[in-house]
Amino acid sequence: MYKRSKLKNGLRIITKPIKQAQSVSLGIWINTGGRYEADSQKGISHYLEHLLFKGSKKYSCRSIKESIEGVGGSLNAFTSEELTCYLVKIPSRYQSAAFDILSDMVINPSLNQEDIDKERTVILEELKMYRDLPQSYVYELLDELLWPDQPLGTPIIGTVESINSINRNTLKDYQAGHYTPGNIVVSAAGSVSHDLLVKKVSAKFSASKTAQLNKFIPVKESQNKPQLKIFHKETEQTHMALGFQALKRDHPLRHAQAILHIILGANMSSRLFNEVREKRGLAYEIGTGVKRYHDTGAFLVHAGIDNLKVEDCLGVIFQELGKIRKTLVAKDEFKRAKEFLLGQLSLALEDTMEYMLWMGESVACLDKAYTLEQITKEIKKVSMQDVRRVASEIFDNQKINLALICPPAQSQQNIYAKLNLG
Repeated sequence: MYKRSKLKNGLRIITKPIKQAQSVSLGIWINTGGRYEADSQKGISHYLEHLLFKGSKKYSCRSIKESIEGVGGSLNAFTSEELTCYLVKIPSRYQSAAFDILSDMVINPSLNQEDIDKERTVILEELKMYRDLPQSYVYELLDELLWPDQPLGTPIIGTVESINSINRNTLKDYQAGHYTPGNIVVSAAGSVSHDLLVKKVSAKFSASKTAQLNKFIPVKESQNKPQLKIFHKETEQTHMALGFQALKRDHPLRHAQAILHIILGANMSSRLFNEVREKRGLAYEIGTGVKRYHDTGAFLVHAGIDNLKVEDCLGVIFQELGKIRKTLVAKDEFKRAKEFLLGQLSLALEDTMEYMLWMGESVACLDKAYTLEQITKEIKKVSMQDVRRVASEIFDNQKINLALICPPAQSQQNIYAKLNLG
């Protein structure tokens, strides 16, 4: 079972002791990300994440890395639309030092002007890298279709203009205003003592005063016709991202949506893999994905398609999406998908890092922590009718969003005519 505590200033702590583990995975989560930024500061969460590795009050940039990696540990961070997380996995005997480093990065970042200037250049190069990778950039185009003129529809990394406008004062103000106790969760899994970690967290963070919880602008969804965006580029294959607005993070049918994802495109047994790649050879890469946020979500289909077979491939994809919203899946297919979901979850939670990420995200976003047994019971209750219900709700002809990166020869008119689920 998990152990949970909450400091008087609102900071939450959750641990999963695993006796046989030799490691501890530790994360400090902040409820902030791309959704929480003003247009003029787009990318500031990601920018700040980079800068926290440049040094803190107690640790230099070099000592941060060497103190963790020098004992066999790994240190990383990520910024998403709704969360920023700083994480470490380390042999259990070094966990105290690891927490001290991670917490000092979060509380007392140096934010030196020289580092800010150098990292600005690094981030601008990172932005260029994503733009040069069509399999990455196509998702940015899709987000613009799904959530136009909204934070979710703009890239987490920001724009050239916004990155260049961010300065030391805005970074300091953002860190002080958003990295507050009520917005922070500390999660740990492995060979960890909950009581000892609570003492360490309290010693580090108790002086921080409670502040207002971070807020974002709720999403607006009013799509009433199919949308297509084509970015012309001389590529050897067409990169496709197809998206539908889908279920929010805690929707009652979220597990049915996960099973729908598995049936359609999560593995080599899936329908799209078999129909598009195995039977017809129309694409090398084909699959589905799910995004879940506080108040919305997205169901995605992605593919790398032969430039001469785009229309044929889209026809097969829409045929399969139309089929599953109308017809119940077969019992054996449904059973395999459900067992795949349960099996993948069980295998992932053998790793202390995966456990830490699972717990931390759930508490940070929902203030809940589900056990594997609870999730298993919920998944087992999902019916074939639930899967069809989700498919019929998500796959709507009026809510198709398709982004393509392809050579100029591709006809927009012909592609738009294919946007039909039947």
